[in-house]
Amino acid sequence: MDKLTQKIGFIGGGNMAEAIAGALINAGISSPAQLMASDLSPDRQAYLRNTYGINAVADNSEVFLDCDVVILAVKPQVIDAVLTQLGDLLAENKPLDARKLIISVAAGIPIQKIEDRLYAGIDDMAAAGLPIIRVMPNTPALVMAGMSGISVNRNVTPGDKAVAMAILTAIGNVLEFKEDDLNAVTAVSGSGPAYVFYLIEAMIEAGVSLGLSESDASALTLQTVKGAVKLLEERQEPPQELRRKVTSPGGTTEAAISVLDDEKVKKHIIAALTAACRRAHELSG
Repeated sequence: MDKLTQKIGFIGGGNMAEAIAGALINAGISSPAQLMASDLSPDRQAYLRNTYGINAVADNSEVFLDCDVVILAVKPQVIDAVLTQLGDLLAENKPLDARKLIISVAAGIPIQKIEDRLYAGIDDMAAAGLPIIRVMPNTPALVMAGMSGISVNRNVTPGDKAVAMAILTAIGNVLEFKEDDLNAVTAVSGSGPAYVFYLIEAMIEAGVSLGLSESDASALTLQTVKGAVKLLEERQEPPQELRRKVTSPGGTTEAAISVLDDEKVKKHIIAALTAACRRAHELSG
């Protein structure tokens, strides 16, 4: 993967910022000297400096003004205050010296809301130099196995997108979507790890109820899930076909699948994801 030359700053130094910063350094995409983060906690600042060798500060403004790429990695409940601060900063420092790419990983915050705050005090020409990309990552990004969906605004160029892709592929895979589809992305991959954990939890509990120790039930379940995903990826066959190959007529798997079908489990899973998508729409509205 090509090394980036841009200076990348994180507003918010929490888990997602740490995951991205660590992945960029480990993959050799960015050096610690190219990375910067702001966080209100002195302990967190010290941790980021000592662990990754990056410059960590308290002031969001310092990160925003000093970096070519600014990643908004704060919780949704504080994004309003952060965007207002940055909007005021832009109004005071117009025009900016150079193009600045904004990447938001703040859950549920639409591009329009970011534009309303950041573009309010600047003209269209200045806004064109402030492209915005919205990202819906998921928690496996913390172990560089994430899945991110992205949407871009009208000011994003192919070069901007290439930079964002380079950053995000350090923590996993990336697909681009229309912003209207990001609620569905949230339902499928954003919340998706929880569904997998729920299934694993149930399989372990079932194993224990059938007489296995918890450690053995856990080991069996985790390797089975990892193996099933690997088989699906490497064989490149539809999941329905692989499931059919495991399900012998009159066998144990058929007995289990029959219960799942009788209880309409697939229907309930689809209903659950639909509810997640609907809630994502409500939260981003």
